[in-house]
Amino acid sequence: MPQNYRNIPLSMVLLSLTIVSGSALADTTKDIEDALKIGKDGAIKIDTRYRYENVNQDNVINPVTGRPLATALQPQTANANTIRTRFGVLSPSFYGLQGFVEYEGTHVLQSDYNNGRGNKPGYSVVADPDWNELNQLWISYAGIPDTVIKGGRQRIKFDDDRFIGNVGWRQLETTFDSVLVTNKSIKNLTVNVGYIGHVSTFTATNEDIRAPILNLNYNMGAYGNLIGYGYWLGYTQPDTTGRTGTQVSKSNQTYGIRLVNSEKPSKKFMEHFSPLYTAEWSIQQDYINSPVNYTANRYNVMGGLRAYDHYDFMAGMEQLNGHGVNQVFTTPLGTNHAFQGWADLFLNTPKDGIRDVYGTIVGRFMENDSLEITGTFHAFSDDTGNINYGREWDFSALQKFGKHYSILAKYAYF
Repeated sequence: MPQNYRNIPLSMVLLSLTIVSGSALADTTKDIEDALKIGKDGAIKIDTRYRYENVNQDNVINPVTGRPLATALQPQTANANTIRTRFGVLSPSFYGLQGFVEYEGTHVLQSDYNNGRGNKPGYSVVADPDWNELNQLWISYAGIPDTVIKGGRQRIKFDDDRFIGNVGWRQLETTFDSVLVTNKSIKNLTVNVGYIGHVSTFTATNEDIRAPILNLNYNMGAYGNLIGYGYWLGYTQPDTTGRTGTQVSKSNQTYGIRLVNSEKPSKKFMEHFSPLYTAEWSIQQDYINSPVNYTANRYNVMGGLRAYDHYDFMAGMEQLNGHGVNQVFTTPLGTNHAFQGWADLFLNTPKDGIRDVYGTIVGRFMENDSLEITGTFHAFSDDTGNINYGREWDFSALQKFGKHYSILAKYAYF
């Protein structure tokens, strides 16, 4: 089994203009926030993130089979030094109307890596191209009771980002040219209904799509959230990069139901323990322009325990079924880095599907839980458990400094 190391020793996020230390941090942070406000609810937003990422890989995984490519040459070790900057202006609210515009750019300081756009194919991939773009441009209207209507290029994140997310781990993010209506007129129920017409991806590519989306989230209090969803992704053009065949091959329709109590569990047994659980089932079929007919299921279960509000112990299984090339359960608009290992070897579902059996331990330490340490073990196979894809260890340490500053170290070994 090949060994793939994805070392991400430093990812530093700075969400303000300057860094200060010691007792001056809180006061200075408030001064900066006040200076960046524009009237009622308006603001200037500045976000800077530096990252060094290293990938040492001794073989290449075939994204179709999930197995090593026997004839592939060993990629050169990737070293990526990048800095990401965002600058945005949020207008004050005026009779329920509000607008936001945001620039996003990634500057490459060291480019010894394949950015996913074919620049250095002999290197391992770090999908952070040198790019500048209009990241968000939207107008919202909140003049209808319990309702917000937002139209334009915007960030959309549903649930755990498995199906629709912004891929926040990468330097550039995915945003959507879309209309989204959020309604909370029924107690404890949040209804999101929208339409996506264009996707600006985290790899600086553009995809035309015709995608109605629906997400219903009912808050059951101490018992968690019950969620139902439907996503109809109709891609309309070939993939001009040549990396994934055609975009239309990603067209699919997905329906699912999800029960989750893992974000902020409030139901306790004994005095210091809370249950953590997720139970989810999804079914996916071909949709408009899809070149094949298929049906595939996804199963996602997790059970665990939160102890003393600071320690999480979880075990779970996520399975995406596959029945051949282009006949697999796939999530083209999701934040796939957050699933099936941080080494990013299974961003695309293999033709025989994938089963990820994992265990995770999370510890939160120091005042206000400012330090969070996470460790996860993954065992990967096909959806029957008969083909062994490999194992992976993931570790991370996140240290927060006040509201706007943090340092993250992240490591993955496959």
